[in-house]
Amino acid sequence: MSKILLVEDNEMNRDMLSRRLERKGYEVVIAIDGPSGVEMAETHTPDLILMDMSLPILDGWEATRQLKADPATKRIPVIALTAHAMSSDREKALEAGCDDYDTKPVELPRLLEKIEALLAKTAARETL
Repeated sequence: MSKILLVEDNEMNRDMLSRRLERKGYEVVIAIDGPSGVEMAETHTPDLILMDMSLPILDGWEATRQLKADPATKRIPVIALTAHAMSSDREKALEAGCDDYDTKPVELPRLLEKIEALLAKTAARETL
C-alpha cells in the first residue's frame, strides 16, 4: 500500500481528499502547514506528497524547495495543489521542485492518474 502525505491547511479539503484517497487504497498521513509537512516527510517517508501551495507559516513553494534540497526526502515525488490555474504557477511549481501540478478543486480521476504515474515512475527507478 502506498503512503501519501497530504499537506493541506483547509480542513474541508483535507477531510474530503484524505477519505477519497483512503477509499482508493492509499494510506494517508496529514500535515496542516509547511513546517509540519517537511517534518512529516522526514519521519514518515511517504511514497508521494500532495502539497498545497498556499500554506500558513511556510508556503508550499518553500516547503518543496526544502524537501528537494534534503538528501533524505529529495526522491519523494511532490504534486503541487493550487487554486491558481495560471501557466506561470505550473512553471513556478516545477521550478520549486514539484514533479507535477494539479488545480483545485481537485478532480479525483485526474489527480489519481498523476499519482499513479508518479508512483509507477518511482517504482521503476528503484528497481534499476
